[in-house]
Amino acid sequence: MTGAAAERRLAWMLLAPALALLAAIAVLPLALTLWESLHLHDLRMPWLGQPFVGLDNFVEAIGDGRLRTAVLHTVVFAAITVPLEIVLGVALALGLDWLVRGRALARIVVLLPWGLPTVVSALVWRFMFETDTGVLARLLSPLAPRAWLSDPVLAWVPIILGDTWKSTPFVALLLLAGLQSIDPALHEAARTDGAGGWRRFWSITLPLLRPALVVALVFRTLDAFRVFDLVFVLTGGGTGTATEVISLYAFTSLMQDLRFGYGAALSVITFALTFSLAVAYIRMLAPAGERA
Repeated sequence: MTGAAAERRLAWMLLAPALALLAAIAVLPLALTLWESLHLHDLRMPWLGQPFVGLDNFVEAIGDGRLRTAVLHTVVFAAITVPLEIVLGVALALGLDWLVRGRALARIVVLLPWGLPTVVSALVWRFMFETDTGVLARLLSPLAPRAWLSDPVLAWVPIILGDTWKSTPFVALLLLAGLQSIDPALHEAARTDGAGGWRRFWSITLPLLRPALVVALVFRTLDAFRVFDLVFVLTGGGTGTATEVISLYAFTSLMQDLRFGYGAALSVITFALTFSLAVAYIRMLAPAGERA
C-alpha cells in the first residue's frame, strides 16, 4: 500500500466516528420520516394498521389548501425577517468592529437575546403584547386599539419583532467574524486614494463580506422556514390558522390530529423546501467561477 493510500485510509478511519454520528442524528431520522410518509398511519383509526400507500400523502398535501396557506405564511415571514436581520446584522457588526473601548462588554450585551431560549424570548414578547398588561400593547394602542395577539394581521408584528430581536445578534456574530478577516491594508490603500467611507464599504467591505453573508443567509432562511416555537408560544397559529406556518401545521397533524403518515409527509416537504432554498442561495451567491 502506497503512502498516499495509507493516508487516505487513515483519514477515513478518523472520519468514521463523526460520519456515523452524523448518520445517526441526521440521515437515519430523515430516512425513517420518509418511510413513515409512505404509509397510512392514523392513530384515530388503529384498526387500519399502517398500510403502504406510496405517494398518497404527498398527493393529498398538494391539494391541501391549509398547507398552501401555511407555506404562504412561512414564505412571507422569511421574506420579511431574513432581509431585516441581514441589514440590521451588518449595521451591528460594523458598529462592534468599529468600537475600541468596551468592545467585550458590547458583544456580551448584543449576544444576550441570541443566548436566550426561543420559548423564553417568545414569552417576553407575548407579555409585552398582551391586551391588558402588555407594555407595548398599551403604548401602541392609539395605532391599533385591537388585541394584537388575536388579530389575524397584527399578530404577525410581535412574531416578526421577536424573531428579529433574537436572531439579529447571530447574524451580527457571523458577519463580525467576516469583517475581522478583511485586511485593514485594503482600507488604508483606498483611503489614501481618496475613497470615502461609503465607497470603501461598497467596493471593499461588502464584496469581501460575501462568504459570511452567504452563510448568514442560508442559516437564517433555513431557520425562518423551520420556525415553530416562536409562533407556537405567541399565537399557537391563531386566530384560527391566520399565523400558522408549515412546521406548526406538521406538528398539528402529528400530535393533535394523530395523522402520523400525513404529518411525516409535511415534514418531508418542509425539508425539501429548505434544502432547495439552501442550494439556490449557494448557487446564486457563489462567485461565477465556483458555480457548478
